Amino acid sequence: MEEKEIYKGAIFTLCQKEVEINHLKCQRDIIHHPGGVGILLIQNHKILLVSQFRHAINKTTLEIPAGKLEYGEDPEACGFRELNEETGFTCKKLKLILSFVSTPGFCDERIWIYQAIEPEKAKVHLPLDEDEDIEQVWLDLDAAYQMCMDGKIDDAKTVIAIQHAKLEEGTL
Repeated sequence: MEEKEIYKGAIFTLCQKEVEINHLKCQRDIIHHPGGVGILLIQNHKILLVSQFRHAINKTTLEIPAGKLEYGEDPEACGFRELNEETGFTCKKLKLILSFVSTPGFCDERIWIYQAIEPEKAKVHLPLDEDEDIEQVWLDLDAAYQMCMDGKIDDAKTVIAIQHAKLEEGTL
């Protein structure tokens, strides 16, 4: 079926696609997005989150360190870069926890979540992107989980990462 580009921005492309459903032709608005990566970093039962204002939802969120993939970029390489940029940490290895499609009804964005294995402060700290203003927040993992359950942490990738950490320790 035919797809027409409506808008191309720095983060996503909006297209209209002609589809056929039950022999009926109709249009769907589709957002193409290169995807993103989130990093779960835990030390001494504390999780490292970043606090930042999100204009789309008009509030400050607590999220795992994360960033947008460049088109064609390897998700693991993006994970190492974003971990360093947003936290000043590096790690021996990134272990893939899972990947998921965030909103398949209209968007093809896939998010990969990795766990930082043997994290340590980086010798060289990459600068944040110019348009980022974030603050690091260390929380006890149990407190972070409770914040998810209370709706105080409601970013999907972060909720998934925290639930994974609780499953891994056998307390969920």
